[in-house]
Amino acid sequence: MKPILEIQHVSKKFRLNREQQSYVSLRDSLSGLFKRKNKSEDFWALRDVTFNIEQGQSVGIIGKNGAGKSTLLKILSKITPPSEGKIISRGRMASLLEVGTGFHPELTGRENIFMNGSILGMTRSDIKKNFEAIVDFSGVEKFLDTPLKHYSSGMQLRLAFAVSAFLQNEILVIDEVLAVGDAEFQKKCIGKMEDVSKNEGRTVLFVSHNMAAVKSLCSSAVVLEKGTVKLVDKTEVAVSYYLKGASDILNKKTFDDDYNKPDFKLLELSLHSKGKPSEEPLIENEEIELETQIEFKNDSYAFYHLTYHLYNELGEAMFSFWHKDVNLRKGSNKIICTFPKSFFNTGSYYLTLFVVKNKTEVMYKETDIISFVVVDGDRPMGTWMGREPGYIKPTFTWRNENI
Repeated sequence: MKPILEIQHVSKKFRLNREQQSYVSLRDSLSGLFKRKNKSEDFWALRDVTFNIEQGQSVGIIGKNGAGKSTLLKILSKITPPSEGKIISRGRMASLLEVGTGFHPELTGRENIFMNGSILGMTRSDIKKNFEAIVDFSGVEKFLDTPLKHYSSGMQLRLAFAVSAFLQNEILVIDEVLAVGDAEFQKKCIGKMEDVSKNEGRTVLFVSHNMAAVKSLCSSAVVLEKGTVKLVDKTEVAVSYYLKGASDILNKKTFDDDYNKPDFKLLELSLHSKGKPSEEPLIENEEIELETQIEFKNDSYAFYHLTYHLYNELGEAMFSFWHKDVNLRKGSNKIICTFPKSFFNTGSYYLTLFVVKNKTEVMYKETDIISFVVVDGDRPMGTWMGREPGYIKPTFTWRNENI
């Protein structure tokens, strides 16, 4: 079966015109007669973008500002043509690039449902068929015959998304519809998008900076970077790569002979979610294990211990720790430290390693010896999808004692 959507070597070039003002005399300035020169420059917003999407898939499109996400969606939605390449679509496409486009403030909510639905390609019979469901989803039933200008921004957003969500197109293109709204609205939006994908077999392309929402909705994701495709993979892997940028997505470092010292040899340092290889992303709500492999060559091992300093992405020291109650031994050592579930918040972290002798003498130190990224875990529907404040979020023991 052929993909429902094929993006083949798509590129988009824009011509940037820059005006340069040449030297002018005072008389010219006073008369307003400026002499200007135009200088044009080509800017490639997309370069050779290629990937396929299967029917029924929910695919995230992620990347930093300027990566080309919006340009790609505008090409997919036929708002602008590609400069090179082509797109093969085997289904009708509906775009939710700007939710609420086509609404009129002087018309009532009821009138706007019919007008906006028609603009988006729904027939009048389709709108009538889905009218009650649209109203129920939006939650604005009491204000249905009130002019839209009296709606709050949240009410307008809910109504606009409700109309768009009941389009019967095979491909749904969505751009940051969750940028506004509370947790309950996020729950309804994601739930509806999951429903059209999993239960109705429709295809969803979802662009967002909210990694928790992308992980909740999408089974795979495309990472765009400076107009090119850097990675197409499972959502967790793609999110991990996106958060780390262009660095290696593996949370493992193997050491060469430069780390072979007279008394010890550092072999490997790695992090992984418990029960998973280090190639898999580190998940916030899973236990995370730090594994250090080191070899001690003589009996001096008894005088050594390893100390770690943890830093956040801003370079701020968070805390230090060492292998208390775990003794080292001569020969190979595999020391494992287990961080409890939900200890780390999502984000990037760096470890500095110290090899200390006699508890006071630093025999070896390497700053930022390894970096790692913790990504969002699965969150139940209706919970907050944004990033919690801070860098760690330990789970404490609570109790309620009756007095």
